[in-house]
Amino acid sequence: MKRILLWLIPISILLLVGIYFFFTLGRPAPVAMKYEIYEGVTYRRIVKYLPHAMIVHVIIIDRKTAEPKFFVTPPDDIEGGVLAARTTSQFLEEFGVQIAINGDGFFPWRSNSPADYYPHVGDPVTPNGFAASGENIYYDGLGDPHAEPILYVSRRNEISFNRPPNKIFQAIAGDRMLMLGGEIVPDLDNEAIHPRTAIGVNKNGRYIYLVVVDGRQPFYSAGATFQELAQLLKDLGAHYAMALDGGGSSTLVIRDENGNARVLNSPIDQYIPGKERVVANHFGVYLNE
Repeated sequence: MKRILLWLIPISILLLVGIYFFFTLGRPAPVAMKYEIYEGVTYRRIVKYLPHAMIVHVIIIDRKTAEPKFFVTPPDDIEGGVLAARTTSQFLEEFGVQIAINGDGFFPWRSNSPADYYPHVGDPVTPNGFAASGENIYYDGLGDPHAEPILYVSRRNEISFNRPPNKIFQAIAGDRMLMLGGEIVPDLDNEAIHPRTAIGVNKNGRYIYLVVVDGRQPFYSAGATFQELAQLLKDLGAHYAMALDGGGSSTLVIRDENGNARVLNSPIDQYIPGKERVVANHFGVYLNE
Protein backbone atom coordinates (compact mmCIF):
# COMPACT_ATOMS: atom_id res chain seq x y z
CA MET A 1 0.00 0.00 0.00
CA LYS A 2 2.82 2.41 0.91
CA ARG A 3 4.57 1.60 -2.35
CA ILE A 4 1.40 2.44 -4.32
CA LEU A 5 1.06 5.75 -2.46
CA LEU A 6 4.68 6.60 -3.21
CA TRP A 7 3.93 6.15 -6.91
CA LEU A 8 0.57 7.95 -6.82
CA ILE A 9 1.92 11.17 -5.30
CA PRO A 10 4.47 12.02 -8.06
CA ILE A 11 2.07 10.82 -10.77
CA SER A 12 -0.67 13.09 -9.39
CA ILE A 13 1.73 16.04 -9.27
CA LEU A 14 2.85 15.41 -12.85
CA LEU A 15 -0.78 15.09 -13.95
CA LEU A 16 -1.72 18.41 -12.35
CA VAL A 17 1.32 20.13 -13.87
CA GLY A 18 0.42 18.65 -17.26
CA ILE A 19 -3.16 19.88 -17.02
CA TYR A 20 -1.95 23.33 -15.99
CA PHE A 21 0.43 23.65 -18.93
CA PHE A 22 -2.22 22.30 -21.30
CA PHE A 23 -4.57 25.09 -20.29
CA THR A 24 -1.82 27.74 -20.61
CA LEU A 25 -0.57 26.51 -23.99
CA GLY A 26 -0.49 29.30 -26.58
CA ARG A 27 -1.10 32.00 -23.98
CA PRO A 28 1.34 34.34 -22.23
CA ALA A 29 3.27 32.33 -19.65
CA PRO A 30 1.86 32.80 -16.14
CA VAL A 31 5.19 34.18 -14.97
CA ALA A 32 5.78 37.62 -13.47
CA MET A 33 8.12 39.75 -15.57
CA LYS A 34 9.16 43.30 -16.32
CA TYR A 35 11.05 44.69 -19.30
CA GLU A 36 11.31 47.75 -21.55
CA ILE A 37 9.49 47.44 -24.89
CA TYR A 38 10.28 50.95 -26.15
CA GLU A 39 12.37 53.75 -24.74
CA GLY A 40 10.42 55.08 -21.79
CA VAL A 41 7.79 52.31 -22.04
CA THR A 42 7.80 49.34 -19.65
CA TYR A 43 5.75 46.15 -19.80
CA ARG A 44 4.90 44.31 -16.58
CA ARG A 45 3.14 41.01 -16.10
CA ILE A 46 1.66 40.52 -12.65
CA VAL A 47 0.55 37.04 -11.58
CA LYS A 48 -1.71 36.42 -8.58
CA TYR A 49 -3.19 33.18 -7.28
CA LEU A 50 -5.29 34.41 -4.37
CA PRO A 51 -8.17 34.92 -3.86
CA HIS A 52 -8.32 33.62 -7.46
CA ALA A 53 -6.01 33.24 -10.44
CA MET A 54 -5.30 36.58 -12.10
CA ILE A 55 -2.85 37.53 -14.86
CA VAL A 56 -2.42 41.27 -15.31
CA HIS A 57 -0.71 43.00 -18.23
CA VAL A 58 0.55 46.53 -17.62
CA ILE A 59 2.08 49.13 -19.91
CA ILE A 60 3.75 52.03 -18.07
CA ILE A 61 4.52 55.05 -20.26
CA ASP A 62 6.94 57.71 -19.02
CA ARG A 63 5.72 60.82 -20.87
CA LYS A 64 9.00 62.64 -20.19
CA THR A 65 11.10 59.99 -21.92
CA ALA A 66 8.74 58.44 -24.45
CA GLU A 67 6.97 61.65 -25.59
CA PRO A 68 3.76 59.79 -26.51
CA LYS A 69 0.91 61.10 -28.61
CA PHE A 70 -2.52 59.67 -27.84
CA PHE A 71 -5.08 58.75 -30.45
CA VAL A 72 -8.71 57.59 -30.47
CA THR A 73 -10.29 55.71 -33.38
CA PRO A 74 -11.68 58.26 -35.88
CA PRO A 75 -15.19 57.95 -37.37
CA ASP A 76 -15.95 56.15 -40.61
CA ASP A 77 -18.33 57.11 -43.39
CA ILE A 78 -20.68 54.20 -42.80
CA GLU A 79 -24.45 53.88 -42.72
CA GLY A 80 -26.01 52.53 -39.54
CA GLY A 81 -23.32 53.67 -37.10
CA VAL A 82 -20.38 56.00 -36.69
CA LEU A 83 -17.58 53.41 -36.84
CA ALA A 84 -16.68 50.34 -38.89
CA ALA A 85 -15.94 47.60 -36.35
CA ARG A 86 -12.31 46.44 -36.02
CA THR A 87 -10.22 44.30 -33.73
CA THR A 88 -7.62 46.11 -31.64
CA SER A 89 -4.85 44.58 -33.78
CA GLN A 90 -6.49 45.90 -36.95
CA PHE A 91 -6.73 49.36 -35.38
CA LEU A 92 -3.01 49.30 -34.54
CA GLU A 93 -2.05 48.21 -38.04
CA GLU A 94 -4.39 50.59 -39.87
CA PHE A 95 -3.42 53.75 -38.01
CA GLY A 96 0.23 52.95 -37.28
CA VAL A 97 0.19 53.34 -33.50
CA GLN A 98 2.73 51.48 -31.39
CA ILE A 99 0.39 50.54 -28.53
CA ALA A 100 -3.37 49.95 -28.50
CA ILE A 101 -6.09 48.85 -26.11
CA ASN A 102 -9.82 48.38 -26.65
CA GLY A 103 -12.01 51.37 -25.85
CA ASP A 104 -15.60 52.12 -24.91
CA GLY A 105 -18.53 49.73 -24.92
CA PHE A 106 -20.69 49.85 -28.04
CA PHE A 107 -23.91 48.88 -29.75
CA PRO A 108 -25.37 46.89 -31.39
CA TRP A 109 -23.71 43.79 -29.99
CA ARG A 110 -24.67 40.16 -29.50
CA SER A 111 -22.81 36.91 -28.97
CA ASN A 112 -25.19 33.96 -29.06
CA SER A 113 -22.85 31.47 -30.71
CA PRO A 114 -19.84 31.32 -33.06
CA ALA A 115 -22.35 31.44 -35.91
CA ASP A 116 -24.60 34.13 -34.45
CA TYR A 117 -22.76 37.23 -33.30
CA TYR A 118 -22.39 40.91 -34.10
CA PRO A 119 -20.40 42.85 -35.16
CA HIS A 120 -18.19 41.30 -37.80
CA VAL A 121 -15.23 43.26 -39.18
CA GLY A 122 -16.54 46.30 -41.05
CA ASP A 123 -20.05 46.24 -39.56
CA PRO A 124 -21.46 49.60 -38.40
CA VAL A 125 -21.29 50.22 -34.64
CA THR A 126 -21.59 53.17 -32.26
CA PRO A 127 -19.75 53.71 -28.97
CA ASN A 128 -21.80 54.03 -25.80
CA GLY A 129 -20.38 57.39 -24.80
CA PHE A 130 -18.71 60.61 -25.87
CA ALA A 131 -15.98 60.22 -28.51
CA ALA A 132 -13.61 62.55 -30.35
CA SER A 133 -10.61 62.09 -32.61
CA GLY A 134 -8.33 64.82 -33.98
CA GLU A 135 -10.65 67.64 -32.72
CA ASN A 136 -13.62 65.95 -34.41
CA ILE A 137 -16.31 65.23 -31.83
CA TYR A 138 -18.08 62.44 -33.66
CA TYR A 139 -20.44 61.12 -31.00
CA ASP A 140 -22.09 62.92 -28.10
CA GLY A 141 -23.00 59.93 -25.98
CA LEU A 142 -26.69 59.25 -26.60
CA GLY A 143 -27.57 62.94 -26.33
CA ASP A 144 -25.75 63.51 -23.03
CA PRO A 145 -22.25 64.76 -23.87
CA HIS A 146 -21.40 65.29 -20.19
CA ALA A 147 -22.15 61.73 -19.05
CA GLU A 148 -19.15 60.50 -17.07
CA PRO A 149 -16.66 58.94 -17.16
CA ILE A 150 -14.78 60.53 -20.06
CA LEU A 151 -11.06 60.66 -20.72
CA TYR A 152 -10.00 63.83 -22.54
CA VAL A 153 -6.73 64.52 -24.36
CA SER A 154 -5.65 68.09 -25.07
CA ARG A 155 -3.63 69.21 -28.08
CA ARG A 156 -0.55 69.05 -25.82
CA ASN A 157 -1.36 65.37 -25.11
CA GLU A 158 -2.29 66.01 -21.51
CA ILE A 159 -4.86 63.60 -20.10
CA SER A 160 -7.74 64.61 -17.84
CA PHE A 161 -10.83 62.80 -16.60
CA ASN A 162 -14.31 64.34 -16.68
CA ARG A 163 -12.94 67.89 -17.04
CA PRO A 164 -12.65 68.82 -20.71
CA PRO A 165 -9.75 71.05 -21.78
CA ASN A 166 -10.43 74.32 -23.59
CA LYS A 167 -9.93 72.47 -26.85
CA ILE A 168 -10.78 68.77 -26.96
CA PHE A 169 -8.35 66.94 -29.21
CA GLN A 170 -9.15 63.30 -28.41
CA ALA A 171 -11.78 61.80 -26.10
CA ILE A 172 -13.11 58.40 -25.16
CA ALA A 173 -15.76 57.35 -22.66
CA GLY A 174 -15.47 54.46 -20.25
CA ASP A 175 -17.44 52.19 -17.97
CA ARG A 176 -16.76 53.86 -14.59
CA MET A 177 -14.13 55.73 -12.62
CA LEU A 178 -11.91 53.58 -10.44
CA MET A 179 -9.77 56.20 -8.71
CA LEU A 180 -10.27 59.88 -7.96
CA GLY A 181 -7.59 62.04 -6.37
CA GLY A 182 -5.48 59.10 -5.26
CA GLU A 183 -8.35 57.25 -3.59
CA ILE A 184 -10.34 54.26 -4.77
CA VAL A 185 -13.91 55.21 -5.69
CA PRO A 186 -16.24 54.02 -2.90
CA ASP A 187 -18.62 51.08 -3.31
CA LEU A 188 -17.02 49.53 -6.37
CA ASP A 189 -18.33 46.05 -7.13
CA ASN A 190 -16.17 43.37 -5.55
CA GLU A 191 -18.06 40.25 -6.64
CA ALA A 192 -18.36 40.05 -10.44
CA ILE A 193 -15.08 38.69 -11.87
CA HIS A 194 -14.37 39.36 -15.55
CA PRO A 195 -11.59 40.38 -17.95
CA ARG A 196 -10.92 44.10 -17.50
CA THR A 197 -9.31 47.04 -19.27
CA ALA A 198 -8.35 50.31 -17.58
CA ILE A 199 -6.25 53.43 -18.00
CA GLY A 200 -4.76 55.59 -15.26
CA VAL A 201 -2.35 58.46 -14.65
CA ASN A 202 -0.16 59.34 -11.70
CA LYS A 203 -0.54 62.56 -9.70
CA ASN A 204 1.55 64.85 -11.90
CA GLY A 205 0.53 63.19 -15.18
CA ARG A 206 4.01 61.94 -16.04
CA TYR A 207 3.16 58.22 -15.99
CA ILE A 208 0.34 56.62 -17.94
CA TYR A 209 -0.85 53.12 -16.98
CA LEU A 210 -2.63 50.84 -19.44
CA VAL A 211 -3.92 47.73 -17.68
CA VAL A 212 -5.57 44.61 -19.09
CA VAL A 213 -6.57 41.66 -16.90
CA ASP A 214 -7.14 38.28 -18.55
CA GLY A 215 -10.23 36.38 -17.46
CA ARG A 216 -12.84 33.67 -18.05
CA GLN A 217 -10.04 31.13 -18.51
CA PRO A 218 -10.09 28.29 -15.95
CA PHE A 219 -6.74 27.18 -14.54
CA TYR A 220 -5.19 30.34 -16.05
CA SER A 221 -6.86 33.64 -15.10
CA ALA A 222 -10.36 34.22 -13.75
CA GLY A 223 -10.31 38.01 -14.10
CA ALA A 224 -10.80 40.82 -11.61
CA THR A 225 -13.57 42.67 -9.84
CA PHE A 226 -13.77 46.46 -10.21
CA GLN A 227 -12.49 46.78 -6.65
CA GLU A 228 -9.50 44.57 -7.45
CA LEU A 229 -8.86 46.49 -10.66
CA ALA A 230 -8.85 49.78 -8.75
CA GLN A 231 -6.44 48.36 -6.17
CA LEU A 232 -4.10 47.25 -8.97
CA LEU A 233 -4.08 50.79 -10.36
CA LYS A 234 -3.48 52.28 -6.91
CA ASP A 235 -0.58 49.88 -6.26
CA LEU A 236 0.97 50.93 -9.58
CA GLY A 237 0.84 54.59 -8.54
CA ALA A 238 -2.25 55.88 -10.33
CA HIS A 239 -3.96 59.00 -8.98
CA TYR A 240 -6.89 58.88 -11.41
CA ALA A 241 -8.11 55.78 -13.25
CA MET A 242 -11.03 54.75 -15.44
CA ALA A 243 -12.30 51.35 -16.54
CA LEU A 244 -12.94 50.86 -20.24
CA ASP A 245 -15.02 48.09 -21.81
CA GLY A 246 -14.11 44.67 -20.40
CA GLY A 247 -15.12 41.07 -20.88
CA GLY A 248 -14.36 39.63 -24.29
CA SER A 249 -13.31 43.08 -25.52
CA SER A 250 -10.23 43.35 -23.25
CA THR A 251 -7.15 43.39 -25.49
CA LEU A 252 -3.63 44.84 -25.36
CA VAL A 253 -1.55 45.03 -28.55
CA ILE A 254 1.88 46.45 -29.38
CA ARG A 255 3.89 46.78 -32.57
CA ASP A 256 6.83 44.37 -32.36
CA GLU A 257 10.39 44.79 -33.62
CA ASN A 258 9.32 43.55 -37.07
CA GLY A 259 6.52 46.08 -37.32
CA ASN A 260 3.74 43.53 -36.78
CA ALA A 261 0.86 43.60 -34.32
CA ARG A 262 1.59 41.47 -31.26
CA VAL A 263 -1.17 40.72 -28.75
CA LEU A 264 0.33 40.76 -25.26
CA ASN A 265 -2.60 39.33 -23.33
CA SER A 266 -4.96 36.40 -23.83
CA PRO A 267 -8.26 37.87 -25.07
CA ILE A 268 -11.29 35.61 -24.94
CA ASP A 269 -14.15 36.31 -27.29
CA GLN A 270 -16.95 33.70 -27.32
CA TYR A 271 -14.97 31.80 -24.67
CA ILE A 272 -12.20 31.03 -27.16
CA PRO A 273 -8.78 31.87 -25.65
CA GLY A 274 -6.69 34.07 -27.94
CA LYS A 275 -9.65 35.22 -30.05
CA GLU A 276 -9.90 39.01 -30.41
CA ARG A 277 -13.32 40.59 -30.34
CA VAL A 278 -14.31 43.01 -33.09
CA VAL A 279 -15.07 46.28 -31.25
CA ALA A 280 -15.87 49.94 -31.89
CA ASN A 281 -13.24 52.46 -30.80
CA HIS A 282 -9.79 52.11 -29.27
CA PHE A 283 -7.13 54.08 -27.40
CA GLY A 284 -3.80 54.20 -29.20
CA VAL A 285 -0.33 55.56 -28.50
CA TYR A 286 2.17 56.94 -31.01
CA LEU A 287 5.80 57.00 -29.85
CA ASN A 288 8.85 58.85 -31.12
CA GLU A 289 11.14 56.01 -32.09
